[in-house]
Amino acid sequence: MSFRLPVSVRNPARRALLALALPLLAGTAFAQAFPTKPITIIVPFPAGGPTDVATRIIGQKMAQGLKQPVLIDNRGGASGTIGAAIAAKAAPDGYTLVMLATPTLLAGHLYGPTSYDIFKSFTPVGTTYDLPIVMVVNPKALPEVTGLQQLIAKARADGGKFNYTTAGAGSFGHLTTESLKNVGKFEMQHVPYRGSAPAVTDLIGGQVPMMFSDLIAVLPHIRSGTLRAIAVGSSKRLSLLPDVKTVAEQGFPGFDATSWGGMLAPAGTPKDVIARLNTELKKALADKEVQEKLEGVGTFAAFQTPEQMSARMRQDYERWGKVIRDNNIKNQ
Repeated sequence: MSFRLPVSVRNPARRALLALALPLLAGTAFAQAFPTKPITIIVPFPAGGPTDVATRIIGQKMAQGLKQPVLIDNRGGASGTIGAAIAAKAAPDGYTLVMLATPTLLAGHLYGPTSYDIFKSFTPVGTTYDLPIVMVVNPKALPEVTGLQQLIAKARADGGKFNYTTAGAGSFGHLTTESLKNVGKFEMQHVPYRGSAPAVTDLIGGQVPMMFSDLIAVLPHIRSGTLRAIAVGSSKRLSLLPDVKTVAEQGFPGFDATSWGGMLAPAGTPKDVIARLNTELKKALADKEVQEKLEGVGTFAAFQTPEQMSARMRQDYERWGKVIRDNNIKNQ
């Protein structure tokens, strides 16, 4: 039995057009098919932290739109560089992503060269959340301090001997405090801890009088009254702390310090795959339930396009890199 082409494609010119169209049609079919299997998001921090919790909330919602499971793989260590290195070597097919957080973005400044280039080894998918930072004091140790200017006056009166704590050397709280010291022209002594939990514990206990902390770590203690919030680092007040003024409102116009997260894919991931992931990410972050869940753990939905995320990465890398160099900050 012989096979003959339909009359409509026997014409040589039509056959040539069909030959050109077939690869395009195949590519379109592939893009429409993505994803065909589960997607893994590497969280380069331990389970239970703000990046991990936010990623799980967002990933669960994205899975509904992608119609495939979104799996979370925690690969903590070295400010996120271990997990990022694993993601950089993954196949650029959209099935392995990594959640970038500010510490990982700045790790090159603090740890030195990494096995990957944070800008060349990845393609941004979009930003995901903002993690506000808040200045808190122990109200028993500093009963008179209810605002930023009072704290600065206290620090100046102590002749630079006033102590502050953070989650560690090179942490975002450390960088933010040093940046504020630079613009405010006052001195304080840094007492770094290994993580937020021990720092907050000693702050409540009175061993140290103040710290700049991720909101998620101190919000319960602010609500209970064991800590007093006196300033937020973001450019706008927070809905969870509407009565707490920003640093900018308290004498430092333009000051803005916000830690954030964003989704990255390995470099070379097809543009149509990135576009699909970005679309589902945008839908997830626009969902009211997702927004409420994120706020419940001290983070805020903050969607940006791949292009906007790329620009934000560059801006923050340069800005905080200067703070690190100017203050000779090193990870310990």
